[in-house]
Amino acid sequence: MVPSSISPFRRLVAQPLKGAIAAQVAGLFNDPSRGEQPVKRRPDGLFGPQSVAWRVHGDVTSMMVGGVASLLMQMLHPAVLAGVWDHSNFRADMHGRLRRTARFIALTTYGGQEEAEAMIARVRGIHGHIRGVLPDGTPYEANDPALLAWVHVTETISFLDAWIRYGEPGMSSADQDRYFVEMARVARALGADPVPRSRAEALAQIQAARPRLRSDARTREVARVLMAQPAPSLPIEPFRQITLQAGVDLIPAWARRMHGLPGGGLGRPLVRAGALGVARTLRWAFERNVLPTHPERATAGGGGAGG
Repeated sequence: MVPSSISPFRRLVAQPLKGAIAAQVAGLFNDPSRGEQPVKRRPDGLFGPQSVAWRVHGDVTSMMVGGVASLLMQMLHPAVLAGVWDHSNFRADMHGRLRRTARFIALTTYGGQEEAEAMIARVRGIHGHIRGVLPDGTPYEANDPALLAWVHVTETISFLDAWIRYGEPGMSSADQDRYFVEMARVARALGADPVPRSRAEALAQIQAARPRLRSDARTREVARVLMAQPAPSLPIEPFRQITLQAGVDLIPAWARRMHGLPGGGLGRPLVRAGALGVARTLRWAFERNVLPTHPERATAGGGGAGG
């Protein structure tokens, strides 16, 4: 990261580097073939500039780390795994899946109310076509309120914990609870039930779901594809490796054991230090670039970038 005390000449030289990093990262979250552009921050959305959601979702590193962690948690649920296995081209388009999820978060957080509601309606429509039968014969459908609740609680706890670890270690308990209250609005609109309204409720909901979680050959295959996904460009590869490792480090030890993934030990401080370094670099890159703090400007389109 370039310190704020550098000379004007060095600062001028640093600007192209900042722009290059910001452009590479913003490209992770926007598909030019679909005409996607970075999401504009609008104060008339579901939350607004004073919300905790704007703060939590405004940092690209913690959102990427939280996104990896949430996917690892979600796929331990047999019905979530089946939806991915039966209805997506995850082997060839894992990055596309991640990008679409990130764009949903960006639009529902920072877009105008009509944009957010349109995105929610679109996702509900897609979910309406996703149904099938588990290997044990149990039917499933993506619009099942309990299934949506599992996806929601794992996302929110993962994004929040990643933000606390790499962005705001001293975040108050009150603000943590307010984040769940805010995000409950999106969860209810999607049809999720039950929906936690505090950190304690979220942790209790995850604990209660543990007896229903499973890990088998299909789980390991989806996790392998997630962890082995190539970076879309060479300059992004170091960021990819660190955020993947940090995502594994973020999930509970029991979830890592279910996946058979390494975690903890002597490597943990290195992973966290590396992720913190990435976070500082990206915040520097997005400062006065793609994502200034002014709400009328753009966010990277994938759950934020900078803050």
